[in-house]
Amino acid sequence: MKWYKWGNGSMEYGDYRELREFFERLDRAYFIDNESIKGYAHIDTALPIGYEQTISQPSLVLGMTYLLGPKKEHKVLEIGTGSGYQTALLAQFAGEVYTVERVKELAESAEQKLTALGYSNIYFKLGDGSDGWAEHAPYDCIMVTAAAEKVPQELVEQLKPGGRMVIPLGSKGLQELTVITKDQTGNIHCEEMGEVTFVEMKGKYGWN
Repeated sequence: MKWYKWGNGSMEYGDYRELREFFERLDRAYFIDNESIKGYAHIDTALPIGYEQTISQPSLVLGMTYLLGPKKEHKVLEIGTGSGYQTALLAQFAGEVYTVERVKELAESAEQKLTALGYSNIYFKLGDGSDGWAEHAPYDCIMVTAAAEKVPQELVEQLKPGGRMVIPLGSKGLQELTVITKDQTGNIHCEEMGEVTFVEMKGKYGWN
């Protein structure tokens, strides 16, 4: 995992150790419905889950969670529920997770799986993730699992002062994984952590 700088994550060493241990126990295959794809779940690569969406490579999911640094006192917004794999890591370490997915079939499948795992701190919404989920803002952390051409202003507004957002930004085919922090005065700071490739965030922040 050389694509991001370990020193810039927001987790303490002990928290990361717990994250890593849970990550290694979490069965990625459980979140893949296509039986012909399940057999590849152990490979560190993105895999198709239908509807032009993917389940991200495990090392990237681990790294993004580390960079975001969810804690039990945090309220987290996730844009792009997808398979629910990333959602499980967030829910394990955050107090509350509000997750938005635009594809009904994926949203329903993820909710069923995560509920079966016993999570009661996840709240699901079907809709356009580029708008965030304003009713429950502000959020301590925002995880975006689809690439945007520019920073979505609605998400910035829903981020709490002192909060942190992880989002892929750039053009089709290649983006920069970016950590965005908002200071106590509302100023935004961006740090690029490395090159990644994600599916497009649909809506006004997608690629023209």
